[in-house]
Amino acid sequence: MTLPAATHTLMGILNLTPDSFSDGGQCLTSRDECKLDAVLAHAQWLIDHGCSVLDVGGESTRPGATTIPLDEELSRVVPVITALRQHFPTISISVDTRKASVAKAAIDAGASIVNDVSGLTYDPAMVQVVAYSQATLILMHSQGTPQTMQQNPCYENVVREVNDFLQRQTESAIHHGVLEKNIVWDVGFGFGKTVEHNLQLLSHLGEFTACGFPVLLGTSRKSFLALRNDMIPPLERDALTAATLWHGAMAGCSWFRVHNPQVVQPVLALVQAMQAQATRLSQRIMKEQACV
Repeated sequence: MTLPAATHTLMGILNLTPDSFSDGGQCLTSRDECKLDAVLAHAQWLIDHGCSVLDVGGESTRPGATTIPLDEELSRVVPVITALRQHFPTISISVDTRKASVAKAAIDAGASIVNDVSGLTYDPAMVQVVAYSQATLILMHSQGTPQTMQQNPCYENVVREVNDFLQRQTESAIHHGVLEKNIVWDVGFGFGKTVEHNLQLLSHLGEFTACGFPVLLGTSRKSFLALRNDMIPPLERDALTAATLWHGAMAGCSWFRVHNPQVVQPVLALVQAMQAQATRLSQRIMKEQACV
């Protein structure tokens, strides 16, 4: 398999939850009901700042979060995706869910991407939903559940074990009918990893991008960026996020899930310009050598 083209996809985060770690409640009323006008306004802002994918989530999977009832997640997600599809007919919509029933309803409402933070381990029916719909599947690695994942996560070799998991789940997905060209990898920063585990994965991203699948970088505002400094809250981690996106883009990552594209989009544009210049220079040198 050849490496994917050096293009960058910005995925804007639309959290429809009261308890997400960074922006929980932003699109909710005091009764935890979705404010559709606020969602659409925020979606427009994300699109205006470079996002070509909107990632809609109705259940928080932050450390310590509890699972919500199926009907509650459906009631948060489906009306919003329906409205997004109506107002933004050309935008790609992703549903951030572990539940096959939510994924199916979201696809029926207009989503074309399933972002499963469990990597197809939570709901056995998820792979059939994705395969039947031919949706794009974002396979993410996580260790444990949101309730337990940060309780002393342990690996012998985090890079090897995450890579093995993604390879194994990819093979299973393809076996069940998911199209190989529709699979995106996510190493799962912050999902069952210590600060040290996250830094190891960050420094070895090239080992994942070399496997040939598009790799999504999901570091936006994650706690490990602050290196255990409690004086840097989530909303003040955008510059740190941009630094990791620079590193990820240089390592070959092509998808970037972000809260604030206004900060990171110029960084990715600069990386693309640098990569294009390097390609032109390499081509010129090769042409000159061929003429010698």
